Amino acid sequence: MSDLVLPRRELILRAGGLVAAAGALPLLSGCDAINGVEPVRKILSLGEEMHFASQRALTNRDALAREFTRADLSPVFRSNGTRMPAGADYAVHARRGFADWRVAVRGLVARPLSLSMADIRAMPQRTQITRHDCVEGWSAIGEWIGVPLRSVLAAAGLRDSARYIVFRCADRIGDADYYESCDRVDALHPQTILAWALNGEVLPIANGAPLRLRIERQLGYKHAKYLTAIEAVDSLDQVGAGKGGYWEDRVDYEWYAGI
Repeated sequence: MSDLVLPRRELILRAGGLVAAAGALPLLSGCDAINGVEPVRKILSLGEEMHFASQRALTNRDALAREFTRADLSPVFRSNGTRMPAGADYAVHARRGFADWRVAVRGLVARPLSLSMADIRAMPQRTQITRHDCVEGWSAIGEWIGVPLRSVLAAAGLRDSARYIVFRCADRIGDADYYESCDRVDALHPQTILAWALNGEVLPIANGAPLRLRIERQLGYKHAKYLTAIEAVDSLDQVGAGKGGYWEDRVDYEWYAGI
């Protein structure tokens, strides 16, 4: 399988036999958007819903993304998105080695938590070597160490009414902090981890230090970096503009980026 990943909209168009109907419509790149083509937007939205439904109906919810060996590691693991969060607060944390960094676990949980990096590293860990596929068309294989998200949610007492998990981040893009979300199924998947190490070293700042999400069955923009809070909710309606993520709200990325 090629390391280059076609934009998911192209895959949807091809799968549905819609390329001819779309004509010369440009495909999305990492930061582009379709403007003024509302009928095609609706078709693409329907394609996302069909993709999500088929994934949930036809695949094992615990089916693993492919894992690799250390011999497969990419020589360089590129950074996606922000490479250095702006602001004095983050800079102070970085100088102190993130010793005082806290991650809140809140929302629809029985026991809200405030976890330090020491707390997170003291929990049972998972190591996995997986491939990161970026919507911009590149991929890289890296080894990640982190705590399974489901362990953190269990410690907090995730309530049955929680349908989605929202991830709040320290980096800002334009006028808003970055945020993402996933549903309960992906949150409890065994390969969904809160990673603090990459390739045997403490996570570099460009790759999301001190903590980032790895949600291995989805595209790279879902892997939120610089985590500050994890929030369990029953609906995405009150998260940003209601589509569940920074890019989903602003440039019509799909919320479900499953691969």
